[in-house]
Amino acid sequence: MYINCKGRLIDFTTPKVMGILNLTPDSFFDGGSRKSKEEHLFHAEEMLQEGADFIDVGAYSSRPGAVDISEAEELKRLLPVVESLVKEFPEVLLSVDTFRSEVAKRAVEAGAAMINDISAGNLDEKMLQTVANLQVPYIMMHMRGTPQTMKGLNEYEDLVQDILFYFSQKIREARAAGINDLIIDPGFGFSKNIRHNFELLSKSDLFKNLELPVLAGLSRKSLIYKTFDSTPDEALNGTTVLNTIALMKGANILRVHDVKEAVECVKLVEQLKN
Repeated sequence: MYINCKGRLIDFTTPKVMGILNLTPDSFFDGGSRKSKEEHLFHAEEMLQEGADFIDVGAYSSRPGAVDISEAEELKRLLPVVESLVKEFPEVLLSVDTFRSEVAKRAVEAGAAMINDISAGNLDEKMLQTVANLQVPYIMMHMRGTPQTMKGLNEYEDLVQDILFYFSQKIREARAAGINDLIIDPGFGFSKNIRHNFELLSKSDLFKNLELPVLAGLSRKSLIYKTFDSTPDEALNGTTVLNTIALMKGANILRVHDVKEAVECVKLVEQLKN
């Protein structure tokens, strides 16, 4: 499987690693730990040196119950960092984590290579057509409601079957709009409780039937640290274990806070497969 990123063909024969760059003050793990543009640039450089294939930049916190911010505030946080990253690291492949079409448009114009939408177009009716016009890869995640309401929207007839049906619909919509390069994200932690998340991981190989690259976003999430009655700060080892399982189940991208450990995961699993 391949996607076209700024004219470069990205081959998913070997899984890729996407490093998380949070520009928000309230993300569940490292929100607010870096405040200046220089600190964000240093962190991005560190992740690239550790082997990140993509950097995912987000300026709107999507943790459960996160504070809603305006589009203007999201752009104010996001654009200076995107512009600086592209200037400092011309070859970087930036993904922008947003559900707003205007933010997506402005970010790609500033040099971003991909859009990562937690709502798969459900929170902005213009998103699919905007991405199609931009001709960039599009990550579609499964979520119900909004970050403010999703926690209570976790009743399913059949979890994996429901999510597969959701994606089959969203893929049709995206293709009809003219989007060529699609990636799916089952949405660990979004509109799902801990039991759901483990069931989703255990059956995540079924998403290969969609014949699209699959992104796994398990990094330091509550299904790990609540299992141990600990905190996100103590969830690196658990993240590595679940990332390894995700790779064995066919994940093509690991979206992570800790790039070095994820790159090592990929190398070890590839050695095992070969």
